[in-house]
Amino acid sequence: MRNPRATIHRTSRRVGAHLLAMVLLLGLSPHPGLAFTIVAPKNGTTLTSGEPTTAEVEAGREAGLVEVRYYWYPEQTESLVEQGDERSGKGAQSSISTEKYWQKDSITGAPVVALPALTSTVDRVPPYGGALPVPPDAVGRMRLLAIADISQGRLGRKTVFDEIFVTVQPKAELLSIDFETEKPLQLGRTGQSSAYGHVDSLGKIFELPVVGEFADGISRPLSSPSAGTVYTSGNDQILKVLPDGLLQIVGIGKTSLTVTNRGKQATLDVRVEVNPEPNEPPIANAGTAKTVKAGTKVRLSGLQSRDPEGEALFYAWAQVRGSKVAMLDVNMAEPSFTAPYVSETRTFRFKLRVTDKKGADSVPAYVDVTVEP
Repeated sequence: MRNPRATIHRTSRRVGAHLLAMVLLLGLSPHPGLAFTIVAPKNGTTLTSGEPTTAEVEAGREAGLVEVRYYWYPEQTESLVEQGDERSGKGAQSSISTEKYWQKDSITGAPVVALPALTSTVDRVPPYGGALPVPPDAVGRMRLLAIADISQGRLGRKTVFDEIFVTVQPKAELLSIDFETEKPLQLGRTGQSSAYGHVDSLGKIFELPVVGEFADGISRPLSSPSAGTVYTSGNDQILKVLPDGLLQIVGIGKTSLTVTNRGKQATLDVRVEVNPEPNEPPIANAGTAKTVKAGTKVRLSGLQSRDPEGEALFYAWAQVRGSKVAMLDVNMAEPSFTAPYVSETRTFRFKLRVTDKKGADSVPAYVDVTVEP
């Protein structure tokens, strides 16, 4: 005679196995309390330039996961429209883009669309992950953004995201440092470069393109201090070094700028001939952090920004954290956007720069918007 307890035990195991198979088929995690999360690479880890790393996500409570796209951004770089792979009538396939991570404007050369470094589906190993290429020219702090497409049946699709920050370092030795500009650098009426926009004013802030030539033959951007770069001005009364690798014109005359990275140095002679009229730079204020619910209209405020001389200000807002939102009136004091759907609390960060009529800039100001489900 069969043992009824053993029969019940075997039946329970079969039912459990079937349920687990259904969970995996639907793209669900067996941990329904978790949000969609990047579990590999780990936040804060160090990766090697050009060497793939394993990407892995946990679906959390999200049912109907279709695909996950992974995007690389240098830290504090503006979020772009996340362009997915073109879809055809065939099922989605994983693809890797190792040559291009941003589409650029044909005229200005500025990035306008982010391209996925990896697009992955359930049939990959691990599911919705796999071999994630690390940009070969990356160095310093990078942001990895993972965006998941969720099927809602007849209602179409929705997206959720998670992001982490990692440090990327090349194995190759740094051979030399160079400035991608005219030498010596002429700022002002005698020969300013259009790469820096209008600089004929005291207080103007700009970033100097600095690159490093490495032993592996790859040229990597070194402008950001997160890449290990240290700036030293030969005269702080003419050219002032600000945080985040920014430089500000504060006086007239000749000076030099020295860049140090990985034991190497390079020096650029600088000549500044700008309008000598005294001008204090404006001060940006991006407002206070706020917490909102998904679907809420969010209005940012730069109204507390000010100019010491009382001049009118020009505003420039940019998003530097979170999946891209459609922000309206980015050149006004109070831009707005609709808080997107999130499965778990997520942070969106925005940057504000203001400029006065004479061309002097503020240092960036930041504000966080926390969006709850």
